[in-house]
Amino acid sequence: MTVDPIPDSAEPAEHAGHAAALAALEPACTVEEAFALFDALPGVGAGELRGRWHGRELATGHPLDGLLEATGWYGKQFDDEESVHPLLFRAGGRIVSVDPRWAPMGVAGRVPTGAVARARFTIDLLAPVLRTRKPRARLREVRHRGVVTTAMVYDHLPIIDTFRRVDADTLLGVMDLRTHPAPYFFVLARD
Repeated sequence: MTVDPIPDSAEPAEHAGHAAALAALEPACTVEEAFALFDALPGVGAGELRGRWHGRELATGHPLDGLLEATGWYGKQFDDEESVHPLLFRAGGRIVSVDPRWAPMGVAGRVPTGAVARARFTIDLLAPVLRTRKPRARLREVRHRGVVTTAMVYDHLPIIDTFRRVDADTLLGVMDLRTHPAPYFFVLARD
């Protein structure tokens, strides 16, 4: 299935305004503030996502806030619509793709972020076991919150990440995880 790029209707000045609005929300804001920006952003076509993206969290009080970054999360890589590496981590001085099935989503909100950060070295030790060369997600065009955009659907987990364009090299994403009713926001910057 091929997804046609969504036309870019945003002018460069509008992109600058979106980037400033995002900067004003970082590093932390409310879910309502994050959704206000998300809803103001244009959709993004799947073809525009190709490549490697460095991620950072936008803290909104979600139980996952701080956990991904504490474990060495790097970002995501989009090879094409059918081949997405949804979790890249820094391990052993390299960036590796990790199978999301091994991500401990169940510890969210139960293990302090500091404890996770202190255990960061285990990612380096376990990288050979956690690593995958296979894509573990796909991209699909969806209508989300009234806007047609691209979403990443995980192969083995009840997770959908939906993206909106801040500017040509920045995305605002929101993760919908069935086991956590609150949205989890993150930012991706093109490498």
